[in-house]
Amino acid sequence: MIGLAAIVTSTGCVPRDEPGWRLTWHDEFDGAAGSRPDADAWVHDRGGEPNWGNNEWQYYTDRPENVSLDGRGDLTITARRERLPGMENCRNGTCDITSGRIKTKGKVEQAYGRFEARIKVPGGTGIWPAFWMLGNDIDAVGWPRSGEIDIMEVIGRDPSTAYGTAHGDGFSRGGSVDLPNGERLADAFHTYRVDWDPSMIVWYLDGAEYFRLRRSDLPAGQHWPFDHPFFLLLNVAVGGNWPGPPDGSTPFPATMVVDHVRLYAPA
Repeated sequence: MIGLAAIVTSTGCVPRDEPGWRLTWHDEFDGAAGSRPDADAWVHDRGGEPNWGNNEWQYYTDRPENVSLDGRGDLTITARRERLPGMENCRNGTCDITSGRIKTKGKVEQAYGRFEARIKVPGGTGIWPAFWMLGNDIDAVGWPRSGEIDIMEVIGRDPSTAYGTAHGDGFSRGGSVDLPNGERLADAFHTYRVDWDPSMIVWYLDGAEYFRLRRSDLPAGQHWPFDHPFFLLLNVAVGGNWPGPPDGSTPFPATMVVDHVRLYAPA
C-alpha cells in the first residue's frame, strides 16, 4: 500500500512538485489502447444494485469495453447500452446498461494533502460521473461513519455545474460551481481538486476555490471522520435517486476521459 510519504513514478512523463506541494503518487494512464489500468493501483467494483445504495441503473464490469486506457495517455470509463448474462433481473431500470467503477482501496491511500484529476466528463440526462474518496476504515465502521469526500460529481440535468460534498455520520455538507455563459463541463477537460488538512477541506474547479468545509463548522460533538487515510474512486453511474433516469436523448456510449490523477502532500 502506498502511504503519505511514498513517491511513486510511472512510465512516461513524470509530473513535478507544485509550489508548496510534494508529489506523493500519480497515474498518467500511459499504456497501450485497450489495456487495463495499473493493477498495482486500481481494483474494479463489479455488479449492480443493491450494492451502491442509490437505485442506480448500471451494472459495473471489469471489461476493457467499460474501463481501459486509450493509448493516448488517458483512462476511459464508458457506460454502454447492452445486456450481458446475469443482468436480466436487475433491481432498477432497463437491465441493459454496463459501466465501470475503479478504486485504489488497499493500494493507494492517503490522509491530508492535495488530490486532483483532469477529467472530461460525459454529458446526457441521467449520466452521473464522479471522482471521489472513501475512508479506508469503511469495512470496520461502515458508511457514512468512515467518511466520504466527493471531489467531483456532475449530473446530466445540470451540465454546467460541478458539485463537491463531504458526508459523515449525520451530515452532508457541500457546494457547487457553474461554468460561465452556459458552457458545459462535458465539452472540455477540467481539473477537479480538493486540498485537505486536519482542520478543513477546500474544493476547486480549474484552480479556483468554490467551497470549503471547516471542522469548526460542525456542531460541537459531531464526529469529524476526515482524520485518517482515504482511497480514491472513479466511476460513471447511470440513473439513480439524484440524477434521475436516462431518456431517449441520452447518448450511449457515454465516456469519461481521465487525463491524470495526482496526489500531493505539503512540502
